[in-house]
Amino acid sequence: MVLDETARATQARNWRLTLILVGVLTVLRVVALFATPLELYPDEAQYWLWSRHLDFGYFSKPPMIAWLIWATTKIGGDTEAWLRIGSPLINAATALVISRIATRLYGHECGGAWVGAVAAAIFILMPGVQLSSVLITTDTPLLFFLALMMWACVVLPQASPRARIWVAAGMGAALGLAFLSKYAAIYALASLAAHLFLSPRARRAWTPAMAVAFFAALLVVFAPNMLWNYQHHFSTLEHTAANANWKTGNLFNPMELVQFVGSQFAVFGPVPFGVLGGGALLLAFRKRLAEADIMLLCFALPPLVTVAAQAFVSRANANWAGAAYVAGSVLVAAWLLRWEARRWLIGGLALQAVLAALFLTWVIDPRTAEAMGMANSFKRARGWDQTVQAIIERTREEQALHGGVTAVAVDDRFLYNVAAYYGRDYFGTPGAPPLRMWVHEIAARNQAEAEAPLDAALGRRALIASLEGTYRAKIRQDFQATSDLQIVRVRLDRKRSRRTDLFIAQGFAPVPRDPETGLPPDPALKP
Repeated sequence: MVLDETARATQARNWRLTLILVGVLTVLRVVALFATPLELYPDEAQYWLWSRHLDFGYFSKPPMIAWLIWATTKIGGDTEAWLRIGSPLINAATALVISRIATRLYGHECGGAWVGAVAAAIFILMPGVQLSSVLITTDTPLLFFLALMMWACVVLPQASPRARIWVAAGMGAALGLAFLSKYAAIYALASLAAHLFLSPRARRAWTPAMAVAFFAALLVVFAPNMLWNYQHHFSTLEHTAANANWKTGNLFNPMELVQFVGSQFAVFGPVPFGVLGGGALLLAFRKRLAEADIMLLCFALPPLVTVAAQAFVSRANANWAGAAYVAGSVLVAAWLLRWEARRWLIGGLALQAVLAALFLTWVIDPRTAEAMGMANSFKRARGWDQTVQAIIERTREEQALHGGVTAVAVDDRFLYNVAAYYGRDYFGTPGAPPLRMWVHEIAARNQAEAEAPLDAALGRRALIASLEGTYRAKIRQDFQATSDLQIVRVRLDRKRSRRTDLFIAQGFAPVPRDPETGLPPDPALKP
């Protein structure tokens, strides 16, 4: 009894330490958001644009990211910091839920009093979480709701029979919210199925009524997005599937697989990912996996294995397996404490703490990143405001000298998104021309092309902004005349600049797109 009381006191003290660690790091990240001169990434600007018109779905993502931005900007306004502030706060909440999961699963083991604090530290110091805490991304709410679902899964076997139905419904609702964040939540269904298949104890905890409650709550929460997809020809689902980009001519890409696996050391951290992979193989080979280990591996492995297979047959982004690291953080913490690998534990956390401090330094003062050769990592978050102001200045010149233009049309979704954000005080005001997208292919490839395409009425005399001049020759084919080329260059760092070609185009009459490729003809092949 005395030992139990001592263990509980230790766990309570470690919970307080966890709150302090997560709280201090979150405050530093919030301060960095308000101090950084970095601008929005184009995808962040797109999410902001979505948040101006709330819906149950958008062209390329489910709606949670837009809802989150709507809430935070309603509180603090449309500045970059308030647009992003949900990320560090949600990541902090995820870390705390992970701490409770770890304590519930492993608190009885030797060293288990520390497992919750260690798991939270591994997650909150994870390089991928460091990055996502200064950006607004769909992974952030996804991981939070997956953590809530896993917490319910852990609590369920120990709940009273009456309470289990409500816990199962809570699991379904949390998973539904994860689906509204990112469709990578599909891995959780595979994880639950794998756990039920492998664990008799897990199967005994469920009843048909609980299964009904789980799926009913999941469908109620997720149904509005599915209805939206049905009404919009399943555009989000099609876009998600298109991202897979399977190469029909070459389905064996070992280097892509190697690069993906290597990237996970940078996403999860060198020591944590090494421990996760090595520990899973070692314990499985020796058949020493505990019941809790099996459950967490069921949640960690499906995202990693599936995305690794995707990388092998095509390509995969480093963050696509991020859903693995909620369970992964708990597993790594439990295994390092079980093995009494204190040096690896302290060394791994110390390394990630140093990286976290260094990254925050780069965010607050990007010149330090440039001095250390890391400027390329931030090039997409610099120079957009200046580029957009150059476009607006040229538009005003045309207004003063030639009576204005019928539209400002851009040829890149990145440029459209940042023009909508950094030009929000100009576009849409009385007398300002509308912002439109020149559609490159036969069908829309993004929401801007779907909802704001340039048409003949607005293309009578348009100002065209071509990012890097990539499509300038093809754009000219769609107009009767073009003139007054101006090349704008915005310096990003000592080595890099961004080019935007501005010119007037009159008489929009798009040439037919190839029905097979969907592309306009190549100007270089014209006789």
